[in-house]
Amino acid sequence: MAPEATKVEIGLGIGQVVTARLDEEGLRKLRKALENGDDWHELRTDEETLVINLKTVVFLRVADQSHSIGFAGS
Repeated sequence: MAPEATKVEIGLGIGQVVTARLDEEGLRKLRKALENGDDWHELRTDEETLVINLKTVVFLRVADQSHSIGFAGS
């Protein structure tokens, strides 16, 4: 079974938002790169590879993983 991916939105200072689904390791690496003040960072997803200039990032929104699909209880 593939690792569960988390939806992230990366807000760029030019008014665009990039949406991607990252596994736990990818999200950890992105956060670390932002904390370190790195310039460029490569994000690998199941569908694509994104290369982002982290100096232009103004926000990072991480989806809450507590949501579930379907019916709970009865």
